Amino acid sequence: MNQDNFPQYDRPFEALSRVDDETRALFYKKTYGHVALATLLFMVVETLLLQIDPLVNFMFSLAQGWSWLLVLGAFMWATSYAEKMAHTSHDRNQQYLGLLLFVVAEAVIFLPLIAMALQYQAMAGEESNLLSQAAVVTLSLFTALSAVVLITKKDFSFLKSILAVGFIIAIGLIIAGMIFGFDLGLLFSGAMVLLAAGTILYQTSNLVHKYHTDQYVGAALGLFSSLMLLFWYVLSIFMSRD
Repeated sequence: MNQDNFPQYDRPFEALSRVDDETRALFYKKTYGHVALATLLFMVVETLLLQIDPLVNFMFSLAQGWSWLLVLGAFMWATSYAEKMAHTSHDRNQQYLGLLLFVVAEAVIFLPLIAMALQYQAMAGEESNLLSQAAVVTLSLFTALSAVVLITKKDFSFLKSILAVGFIIAIGLIIAGMIFGFDLGLLFSGAMVLLAAGTILYQTSNLVHKYHTDQYVGAALGLFSSLMLLFWYVLSIFMSRD
């Protein structure tokens, strides 16, 4: 990849809201291109991890009780660090390293859920296509929500505080469920799909209104994060249905 084709932080760059349509379209193309690459990399890494039976069994062993809280804590730390690298580093290589770290962290945290979905498919027989169905629904929702913002140019920055409160409540419910041993159920998954939809609107709004023309890696990471959150709970709903 020729680095000369990409802008660097040590040169002035304009806010995306102030540039012409051609420059804005190029930024969108780069951002969603990186989202697609991150998604493809996630699929590759996840496929490789699923071939390592000791790792799959280990993640399954951690998927219950307090041990899963430790996994979630490590995941939140890793993804927070990755986001910082992608958004604040002046080094383009550091930005890509942050995106890579984020993708790998997502692949690891998804490992027990994907393995369980594959087991569901195997038990259901050849007619079952659980993962593909969940992926199609997720991508359709992601595309539709993104299109709403890109077409209308509406500013959804007001969702920031609402989403923050929503995530705090969700984390509290997850912790309570692990402590007291109750299943959060389908209603919780549905609420989390709505929360994920809100993050997609918020992240896409940032893409339109907040970023500068050199920040497409960070923008892609934010969108990819929202996409993965949506996929987790759409897949959870499909598994509950089956």
